[in-house]
Amino acid sequence: MSPIQFGIVGGGWRSLFFLRVARELPDQFQVTGMVVRDAAKGQTLEANWGVKTYRTLDDMLHVSVPRFVVVSVPRTVAPSILRTLTERGIPALTETPPAADLPDLIALYEELTRLKARVQVAEQYHLQPLHAARLALARSGKLGTITQAQVSVAHGYHGVSLIRRFLGIGYEPVTITAHSFVSPIIAGPSRNGPPEHEQLGESKQVIAYLDFGDKLGVFDFTGDQYRSWIRSPRLLVRGERGEINNTQVRYLVDFLTPITFELVRQDAGEAGNLEGYYHKGILAGSEWVYKNPFVPGRLNDDEIAVASCLTRMDEYIAGGPDFYSLAEASQDHYVSLMIEQALATSGAVSTTLQPWADHRL
Repeated sequence: MSPIQFGIVGGGWRSLFFLRVARELPDQFQVTGMVVRDAAKGQTLEANWGVKTYRTLDDMLHVSVPRFVVVSVPRTVAPSILRTLTERGIPALTETPPAADLPDLIALYEELTRLKARVQVAEQYHLQPLHAARLALARSGKLGTITQAQVSVAHGYHGVSLIRRFLGIGYEPVTITAHSFVSPIIAGPSRNGPPEHEQLGESKQVIAYLDFGDKLGVFDFTGDQYRSWIRSPRLLVRGERGEINNTQVRYLVDFLTPITFELVRQDAGEAGNLEGYYHKGILAGSEWVYKNPFVPGRLNDDEIAVASCLTRMDEYIAGGPDFYSLAEASQDHYVSLMIEQALATSGAVSTTLQPWADHRL
């Protein structure tokens, strides 16, 4: 089986995730080229990654037409690139929310729908191993109907996406209230690595309540959680028969028989294991609730999720289902924008049905 060939538009930090996946799994993925406007940056990428770079999309497509193109550029630029690729009949996997505000989201959705664009969004959080395992449990019926999800693992639309998936929510209206709290914190690592000295900074926490009537989502996040050594992610999912509290699961087999177990991560290469160094999957008692499809690749959890996006994009092009559609991305970004509005106004705000609400999940 030949590798999935894809191109990339953009040479920023997120683009490197796709390059790492392709380098680690060359039998499964191949980057045909990258569009990077800055020639010096392109030369650096070519030297470090062995990938061909081009200054324009036309230049890249003139050499070869990939199965799809990853669009990894700022949301202000992404719409024009998506339109160009659609006009040329090339599927696109866009890396960012595709537009900045609600009017632009609506305009882009309606235009790309009219043009019958083949577009998916590279939202990876629900494909990370631990979240995928938790979602599998939430959907298994063991916990009963899920009525509450408290998510403190990701910012903005990423966090909203997880809330909506854990609750089984589509595009239903929601009433939102939000508050913020600023506290001091010793600065931790950044994208550039560990801190060089101790520095006291400010940490802004946003807490929002998403009231769907019979279901509640709690969005709770501070940006420090992504890299800080002293601020951890948290997640609580509740149904009438049980709950997931981080990695602990409790549920009732019957009303007199409670069961408790931990979600246990299985990795090769630890404690004298000589199989290699890679993630195997996650066990719930004796049951695998997640198996890594990219064994024995040495990928971190986010890279595993990115690889899953690429694989599912290939399946989508072949006639498979959406895995994170433009409609879903638009809804999650819309709700995230409304959280910001609730925060700014210090009052309750409510979403309304948007043009993408008739899109089937």
